[in-house]
Amino acid sequence: MELSGSKQGSSMVVKVAGRMDATSAPQFEEECAKWIEQGENFLVVDMGGLEYISSAGLRSILATGKKLKGNGGSLAFGNMQGMVKEVFDISGFTSIFPVYDTLEAALAHK
Repeated sequence: MELSGSKQGSSMVVKVAGRMDATSAPQFEEECAKWIEQGENFLVVDMGGLEYISSAGLRSILATGKKLKGNGGSLAFGNMQGMVKEVFDISGFTSIFPVYDTLEAALAHK
């Protein structure tokens, strides 16, 4: 999985690409935890390049969301495609986290 972060306005945009599975999910959680520790409270995840997500990936997302909520922040998702969107729908994550069709819409979610 490839992971990068960039500041856009008051949000940290986290781009993920590849596969978020048992091997790579901890990397997502650790990187997000670092940004949260640095004071970032609004993370927007660009899922456009993510091809696969497993239950381990969902757990990392949930843990990150809980950390942010505890700090008064939020986690939003944009640009979700195909199988990843299906997994979010089936797992009920679309009712837990705001999911938007585009990154721009996700950035405007506050």
